[in-house]
Amino acid sequence: MSNLVNIKSTAEWQSLLSGTTVVIADFYADWCGPCKMIAPHFERLSKEYARPKKVAFAKVDVDSQSDISRAQGVSAMPTFKIFHNGSCVDTIKGANPPALAEAVSKAVKLAGAGGASGNAYITPGRTLGSSGPATSRGWPGAGLNLRAWNFGAIFKLIISFVGLYLVSFFSFDARGAAEASIFNVHRKPPPPKRTTPGSAPGSARPPQKPAFKTMADLG
Repeated sequence: MSNLVNIKSTAEWQSLLSGTTVVIADFYADWCGPCKMIAPHFERLSKEYARPKKVAFAKVDVDSQSDISRAQGVSAMPTFKIFHNGSCVDTIKGANPPALAEAVSKAVKLAGAGGASGNAYITPGRTLGSSGPATSRGWPGAGLNLRAWNFGAIFKLIISFVGLYLVSFFSFDARGAAEASIFNVHRKPPPPKRTTPGSAPGSARPPQKPAFKTMADLG
């Protein structure tokens, strides 16, 4: 006796979904070569895992049951859809026996038939070859949070770097100029000016010898 349920009407389809915990449906066409190739594999899985009211394997002809196919968004054959409590939790497109067997094994766990029950699927509606729905948490494990970045501090750091570079580039004493530059965040404030007795504040200081040598000094 076959464990496959050949869907003949929309009412039968809805009854199967509502009365069975897990339904694995094969959307096929008689003229589809890959459908015929994987059909024996689908039947073997049904004999191994089908359980009354727990796990059912259904065949849906996309030509005779076009309303069901359109409602499920089937656009390629074969397409296998797995339903848990009436909701689609997995989709496998193409004749891929290993992928189908893996999906059925997970589905059986959902029904608690032949394995531990539980949430076997991490995300609903997987399609073979896809990476699954994207999340808003960034790269896995990276913990990236742009809101925590201080863009003001980053901007000031960039300005300081560019300023120090320009001051050092156009100075004979690059190190000294960089240390004295206003762009040096570690620059120490200049010591207060001291005045000698008899001299007025702000009076002119005696000329000092330049820090660098001129051509005359070298001569």
